[in-house]
Amino acid sequence: MKRARQKVVVENEAPQTSQKSKKQKTCSYGSVFGESALHASMDWGSLPHHVILRIFQFLPLVDRARASSVCRRWNEIFHIPDLWRRFEFELNQPATSYLKSTHPDLIQQIIKRHADHLQYVSFKVDSSTESAEAACDILSQLVNCSIKTLGLISTAKPSFMNVSKAHFASALTVVFVNSKSLSSIKVDDTPLDDPSLKVLVANNSDTLKLLKMSSCPHVSPAGILCVADQCHGLKELALNYYILSDELLLALSSEKHVDLEHLRIDVVSENPGQVEFHTIKKQSWDALVKHSPKVNIVMYFFLYEEEFDAFFREETPVTHLYFGRAVSKAMLGRIGMNCPRLIELVVCANGLQPLDDELIRIAERCKNLTAMGLGECEVTCRGFIEFVKMCGGRLTQLSIMEEVLIPDNDYSLDRLHLEVSKHLGRMWFPDMMPTW
Repeated sequence: MKRARQKVVVENEAPQTSQKSKKQKTCSYGSVFGESALHASMDWGSLPHHVILRIFQFLPLVDRARASSVCRRWNEIFHIPDLWRRFEFELNQPATSYLKSTHPDLIQQIIKRHADHLQYVSFKVDSSTESAEAACDILSQLVNCSIKTLGLISTAKPSFMNVSKAHFASALTVVFVNSKSLSSIKVDDTPLDDPSLKVLVANNSDTLKLLKMSSCPHVSPAGILCVADQCHGLKELALNYYILSDELLLALSSEKHVDLEHLRIDVVSENPGQVEFHTIKKQSWDALVKHSPKVNIVMYFFLYEEEFDAFFREETPVTHLYFGRAVSKAMLGRIGMNCPRLIELVVCANGLQPLDDELIRIAERCKNLTAMGLGECEVTCRGFIEFVKMCGGRLTQLSIMEEVLIPDNDYSLDRLHLEVSKHLGRMWFPDMMPTW
């Protein structure tokens, strides 16, 4: 019994020794890590200037503001002009948005200390008029600015349209007059008007390259002509179709203009049958392409089927076409006949009639076509394979929902995958959801 007890004691001692040793090692490592952490924390304030600046550039604004309170040196770096070249004001009302706004104190600090550093500025506002008015109030205070790009973005409905035209124009005038180096302006869905454009041109005609102002009902063709006549460096222009005219296209084609690279045209109708669209002459389109042979002409259509009558009855040099609503077979047939420069075509809806003949005609005549997207349409498998065979490997993007494809006696869906992949030169499957 005595020996047994001794044995028990011996067996119990070994683990105790091991645990003690393990505890000592743990304390030793903890001590080492503790010293390293302490050493590191003591060195944060002495990091090289360019390293801290680089860290700040990657931090979200809120974290950057918090980091600026670490020490005086970090606070000084927080206010370095390079960190304030690009800024996005986010203005949301708690009652209309779950998104957080840029803190008012930070906005005032920017206006006070960094207005003259801002170069790439955008305003994102929610659906409330109060947010849009707050954006205008901030713009009105940027007296010492040297902004190069300006974007006004409504994340929901176009709330800038609810701001009084006088308030909006006054705010823009401050930026237009004081910047004198604006190169890019995106002001879709705003009460921009002709007098504001004249102020813009008078102060920034040598630098303006991009002007995007779709859905600006207070802008007239005369306002666009003012821009076209004086901004000789203009490269990109986006507007509504109702502003487009033969006169404007001819103005953009005059010798004193540099080559326009992108012309985006939004063709929009809210109420079926209430808008009658005018026709642009083939000679006007030809003049533009002759002057700017590489121009991309992008057209977005949001029309009802009965409103397409004015379009594509003659050859039109459009390169990118997007149909956001249903478009008729007849309209797609005209595209195949009269859009030889077409590069990309997206049809969100058509109906229940197969589009085989229309797609084959587009493949035959549109030799530059490289991207196609079909939504709620119908195409037989045989017709679709014939289309792909004619386009070949130049189709770099082909986005088709499987529901679009109608199996026939020649091709099942499984065989279709193989045939299309063979002609494209890469593996291809229909999309569950279109990717355009």
